[in-house]
Amino acid sequence: MSKTWEFYPHYSDDLTEQLLFNRGLKTKEEIEDFFNPDLEKFKSDLELSGIETAKKRILKAIENKELIIAYGDYDVDGVCGAAILYLGLTAVGGKVLPYIPHREKEGYGLSKEGLQSVKDQGAGLVITVDNGIVALEAAKFAKDLNLGLIITDHHLPLEEKPEALSIVHTTKMCGSAVGWCLVKSLLDEEKSEELLDLVAMATVADMVPLIGINRALVKKGLKKLSRTKRVGLRALLMESGIWGSEITPYHVGHILGPRLNAKGRLEHALDVVRLLCTKDPEKAERLAKDLGTANDQRKLLVTEAVAQAKTTLEKVDGKVIILESEEWIPGIIGLVAGKIAEEYGMPAIAISRGETISKGSARSVKGINIVESIRQFSDLLIDVGGHPQAAGFTLETAKISEFRKKLEESMGKEDIIQTDSLLIDAEILSATLSKKLVEDLNKFEPTGVGNPEPVLVTRSMKVSGLRTVGDGKHLKFKADNIDAIAFSFGDLINQLKEGQMVDLAYRLEIDWFNGNEKLQLKVVDVQY
Repeated sequence: MSKTWEFYPHYSDDLTEQLLFNRGLKTKEEIEDFFNPDLEKFKSDLELSGIETAKKRILKAIENKELIIAYGDYDVDGVCGAAILYLGLTAVGGKVLPYIPHREKEGYGLSKEGLQSVKDQGAGLVITVDNGIVALEAAKFAKDLNLGLIITDHHLPLEEKPEALSIVHTTKMCGSAVGWCLVKSLLDEEKSEELLDLVAMATVADMVPLIGINRALVKKGLKKLSRTKRVGLRALLMESGIWGSEITPYHVGHILGPRLNAKGRLEHALDVVRLLCTKDPEKAERLAKDLGTANDQRKLLVTEAVAQAKTTLEKVDGKVIILESEEWIPGIIGLVAGKIAEEYGMPAIAISRGETISKGSARSVKGINIVESIRQFSDLLIDVGGHPQAAGFTLETAKISEFRKKLEESMGKEDIIQTDSLLIDAEILSATLSKKLVEDLNKFEPTGVGNPEPVLVTRSMKVSGLRTVGDGKHLKFKADNIDAIAFSFGDLINQLKEGQMVDLAYRLEIDWFNGNEKLQLKVVDVQY
């Protein structure tokens, strides 16, 4: 079924000017900063409070030859952040080990189990990245163990802050970027910028808005990533089939990110940090293949879990969808919740039900701050953390029913902004479609959250050469003799006819094949 098309108010017949207007960019300075983002202009965003105190303690640890732990997390942001701390601190003489908690055994973030483990290894200083800002009890435990603790994080804090030697925190950037700001204070400019490939991957994968400082970090970081000398990343790009390409946010979000996430979802994510940091080509190739295999396994588990979830959703009339199963491993419940939330247009929670303790993961929609909605019932939870659009929590299995009842009662459906509409940047004529226009659109890269890839509409396009690809899932055709691909629109093969006139919403791109380049419409919706 076609979506409702919503158009921005008409501002200009010039497409570039219209797109700038759509993104709220009006002044010459705003437009200059958007097209030519320069890290130098965001110096104040990078000079976070707490860095100087943290830097002094790190230098003392290096001088005293203390073991420093880079305490990350099992998602892309957490593993990239741990790698940034490891690579950056070892470059200045630090004795460093990365630590990634086990998703099922330890759960998210800084934990007593993790701190005891690194203490037993002889650690003197722990630096978190992408976690720690809500770890009140764990921070007290670190003090009891006589472990120095520096927290770098970007998640939403509580009113009470954890007790630490220093807290480096902002919600403007992803966790890896916050960790990079700390490392940057210890390195020269060239060495710090070498780490921006990891910052870019984390920023895109963590769905941080690609505006302002994040746009500057990603634009520079993706250039580094496309030409990376890091053997682990080269192996991953080769395994993914995109080595030699100009890496875009799409590659990170849909190809690299899922591979980096998969290992932590199924087993343990420490191997991902090893891949990002290794200098051994053979080890890199082996680890990259392992990530590819894990990603294939992850896809299968998620497909099965979503299908199972839908069997319980014949009628959805509540304000939030809460699902649970003993068969779902904790590593996939976030993906299950995400797919259900997207399909049904309302917040969704998937719970991996354990014998005594259960794990939950939530994904939201516009208008609902899911982490704050869940935090209202902290008295029922063991822990909870996350963002407005995504959250994770742990609770006793016996309390699931009470939690479900209270959350459903608290959430108002009127707060949800329905997402069954498609926002269109501009309507243009078929005759204006050209490679030059693609070049103009590419100036808006990197696109992503906060700066979406432009969606255009052209009316009354004549379709021809209709056929399906990908086992009938996708539709390929020509529209006014321009190549077009419509992913997940295979069913239209039985509804459209040769020569029929249709209205298309699409993203314009250049398709490279066998050394040739062709204009292509990546269709996102069809009206006929």
